[in-house]
Amino acid sequence: MNRITTLLHAIALSLLLVGGAPAASAATHATPANKAAVTGAAPSRHAAHARHAGTRAARKAPKKVDVNTADARQLHESLVNIGPSKAAAIVAWRKSHGAFRSADELAQVKGIGLKTIEKNRSYIVLGSAAAPAKH
Repeated sequence: MNRITTLLHAIALSLLLVGGAPAASAATHATPANKAAVTGAAPSRHAAHARHAGTRAARKAPKKVDVNTADARQLHESLVNIGPSKAAAIVAWRKSHGAFRSADELAQVKGIGLKTIEKNRSYIVLGSAAAPAKH
């Protein structure tokens, strides 16, 4: 038993000296988001969420956008909590009802509530747009 312990310690030490230190260090200081990558275990639901939240935050820096002229891609890239489907819904609402006259009018678009509007209020610009299409 003593020889096995000594052998394991020697292997661990050699890994640290040869270049296995980052892996050994990462395994002992693993966060839920990277623990699966280090240990080879299946990622937990929380780890996947943490990993995706980080990429969303890095990808989406809110910026001013004219909701009356922007296309769905611009709306999605510019506004917080506005994904591709909500951005497409904004464009569709605008095409059938005309230009938004206030930021609060965005609440009439399905899936967009007042909390989302408040988070984006400083980024919403209300320029002019063409009249709604006649049916």
